Amino acid sequence: MWADLFLTPSEAVTVAVSTTGIYWAFVVLVRLLGQRALARMSSADLATVVALGAVIGRAALGYTPTLGAGVIALVTLFTMQALAGRIRRRARMSQVLNNRPVLLMAGHEVLTENLRRTHLAEEELWPALRLAGIRNRTEVACVILEPTGEISVLRRGEALDRDLMTDVRGVEHLPGHLFDHGP
Repeated sequence: MWADLFLTPSEAVTVAVSTTGIYWAFVVLVRLLGQRALARMSSADLATVVALGAVIGRAALGYTPTLGAGVIALVTLFTMQALAGRIRRRARMSQVLNNRPVLLMAGHEVLTENLRRTHLAEEELWPALRLAGIRNRTEVACVILEPTGEISVLRRGEALDRDLMTDVRGVEHLPGHLFDHGP
């Protein structure tokens, strides 16, 4: 029974190394695929997440999962998450882990190249606009895919603060009058 619960020291190291490797592989893949991998999930996305969890769990725990392997894998994952948090606090290193926000709409114009780059379909914008209370595309100042995968919808009316937009990829597509208090 004890053999089913615990690990040898070399098995413990294997679990920790495997968990670390799979964690960073996941972070790199999400970084390469962009924010879309983090956006709200469809049923197909949910199926993918469940499958990813199974793959990650199997890779981390090895052939014969034990209580000890599970505890070591959890501690390792939380340690990697804490390390990633520290890395994100440093401006230069944060750019390595996080994608920049991306402009998806400039006013009523959909930026199809940015949609393609972020692996989003134009049809995925419409629910975000509706959820933001947009009744007509002319009400839109801009739409941004955030590093978290969420979609921000900013309305026309109040002038946009340039400081809020400095790190947004594609901000040059926004008309200047959206930043001024003029018409």
